[in-house]
Amino acid sequence: MLEIVDLQVHYPTAHGTVKAVDGVNLALRPEERLGLIGESGSGKSTIALALLRLIKPPGQIVAGRILLDGVDLLSLSEEQMRRRRLADIALVTQGAMNSLNPVIRIRHQIVDAMRAHGVNLSRRGFEARLHELLQSVDLEPEVADLFPHQLSGGMKQRVCIAIAICLRPKVIVADEPTSALDVVVQKRVMQTLRRVQDELGAAVILIGHDMGLMAQFAERVAVMRTGQLVEVNEVREIFARPKHPYTRLLMESLPSFDRDDAFLKTAPRSTPEPATAGVDR
Repeated sequence: MLEIVDLQVHYPTAHGTVKAVDGVNLALRPEERLGLIGESGSGKSTIALALLRLIKPPGQIVAGRILLDGVDLLSLSEEQMRRRRLADIALVTQGAMNSLNPVIRIRHQIVDAMRAHGVNLSRRGFEARLHELLQSVDLEPEVADLFPHQLSGGMKQRVCIAIAICLRPKVIVADEPTSALDVVVQKRVMQTLRRVQDELGAAVILIGHDMGLMAQFAERVAVMRTGQLVEVNEVREIFARPKHPYTRLLMESLPSFDRDDAFLKTAPRSTPEPATAGVDR
């Protein structure tokens, strides 16, 4: 479904080049739920933005290919890529309030997304589609007439999911969709994401550092550190038999009733120099 080949994203700085993503290779299977984990600054969010070609200057995608159904997204023109976003690959960002226009009602934000991609329906047709989308993410139709500030954090995040699925994309990239939400709301948001994925038959890349969330949602997990993938494996194998030393440290950092650690274990040089390691943007 999606293949990342030798992806490299660099940020030139006065102190040298920051290799935010440094030669990443990764494949996503149809209808798969893939978890992408790692500490802050490992390059996870940079990969998410690169997949949709949303890297802002001075950042640059300097090398690699991103193949979606065999088409290299990096070879498309800006207009071709704009049409691919949302239609074929969609992003659910962290911090839903920053993704929604605060002065436009939810109704118009969803409808505008569809119209921008050539969807032409009657007023009644848009209304029916709007109600269908809101219902699919467990929101009442009345939410369409509200502004973002009138919604709770979980409701705003589910509106973002509704926008992401409005054109039935093949791939959904969810970048820490439950950050800043309490655990009860986190569960509802993840249940919503899981259900809409099943309904669409889409593949999902879930980005984050909540190991418990990954264990419940992902089928495979890819572990990132300093802009590189250090391990990719089935979720059960990652938790039961982690192979890379950094992955083992991640597992050992999880709270456990079976051991009484006297101190928190950390990876050596867990905060490398920016010019020699990846950073999230």
